[in-house]
Amino acid sequence: MSIPKTLARVSTPNASRPHMPGYGLPTHSKGLLPWKWAEEKLKDSHNYWIATRRPDGSPHLMLVWGIWVDNEFYFSTGQASRKYKNLKANACCVIGTEEADHAAIVEGTASEVRDSALLKRLSRVYAKKYPPYNLDPSPGPVFAVRPRVVFALDEKKTLNSATRWKF
Repeated sequence: MSIPKTLARVSTPNASRPHMPGYGLPTHSKGLLPWKWAEEKLKDSHNYWIATRRPDGSPHLMLVWGIWVDNEFYFSTGQASRKYKNLKANACCVIGTEEADHAAIVEGTASEVRDSALLKRLSRVYAKKYPPYNLDPSPGPVFAVRPRVVFALDEKKTLNSATRWKF
């Protein structure tokens, strides 16, 4: 199930090489991963890593369940959780898929989802992925992470697969 385009930001970003000095990446575009590859990893991962920043500047890394819908990542958390407090103070975060050997990593900005129609639609997608749960905002807020950049790497294809998409 997908979210109607009237409620979502849909686009296909252009692939390029990430800036990784010292790793010997080629300058050509041969071997770049297609956006569909990254989307599949972002949709199919069961667990996701979320990195936020504590008030003292130190990192906080935690696992969450979530869904990737129309180029945004959605998850919920409790209002008393460290990640909630961190995101309220600094909305910048990083989301990573569970398998590092073929990973997709989203750097973006989180914001609370308050639109009840969108929450209802997202909840159906979430319930299909994580039965019998839904994306219920009553115990804590639902966040949308809008990507600024997505990185991906398929280890089996060597570093030549290192790809970046800017939004």
